[in-house]
Amino acid sequence: MLVARSGLARDLTRLGLAPGGVAMVHCRMSALGRVVGGAETVVRALLDTLGPGGTLMAYTGWQDEPPDDLDALDDETRRIYLEEHPAYDPRVALSRREHGRVAEALRTWPGARHSLHPEAGVAAVGPLAEVLTASHPYDDAYGAGTPYARIVELGGQVAVLGAPLETVTLVHHAEAIAEVSGKRRVSYGSPVIEGGERIWRTFSDIDTADGAFPYERILGDEDYIEYVARSALAAGRGRSGPVGEGTAHLFDARGLVEHAVGWMERNFASGDLKNLG
Repeated sequence: MLVARSGLARDLTRLGLAPGGVAMVHCRMSALGRVVGGAETVVRALLDTLGPGGTLMAYTGWQDEPPDDLDALDDETRRIYLEEHPAYDPRVALSRREHGRVAEALRTWPGARHSLHPEAGVAAVGPLAEVLTASHPYDDAYGAGTPYARIVELGGQVAVLGAPLETVTLVHHAEAIAEVSGKRRVSYGSPVIEGGERIWRTFSDIDTADGAFPYERILGDEDYIEYVARSALAAGRGRSGPVGEGTAHLFDARGLVEHAVGWMERNFASGDLKNLG
């Protein structure tokens, strides 16, 4: 069955995507069926549903970012990266492949605005795109004063279209703001432009690969982002329904973050594991 723009827009409306609102999208195109026009059509359907007053945002990141473990490389390889790797430029830097074709379509959309973070960067289109992307701290890039905080402040939504729940990036914002000590952190380097010059900068953030907390001690091998998102759905912080030939989920951004923060603070307060709640 072919999936068209008009049908996607109807499905998104039934799901509850709010006209005039702000939404962050995660999408797996293959789960939606055979979409006429591909990722462009999905973006257009989202913008149709949000209307002229609505704003759409996606997590882009950087597909060709340098490796995190430069110190593990031999001297010559490390020298080449340090001297030759291009500085991050969101106008040309491809979105991370695992973030999907819709994120890349939005990054290159006419009028798109980009936050200037090589790892946690986002792209946005719409009246509030500049507000969402205006500043993005290099350190603690998922916490306060970031696009992730702003979508919560603006009463936004998170639309997960056929993508696995483990892709819900806003859970990292919850990790960043949860009032729990001893979070796992990482440092990494990347070239950026500052003052018109290319420099190599060190970034510091929560560990978003393995997680800021020892989730494995509670959840075993289960992905913690998927667990938190699924429990938020069960708690009424979101809803599910069909979009195209796939299953979609729509979260209230504030409700999702409040649910996630509460779960993290209950289970990891003062560094002591609590009973799973």
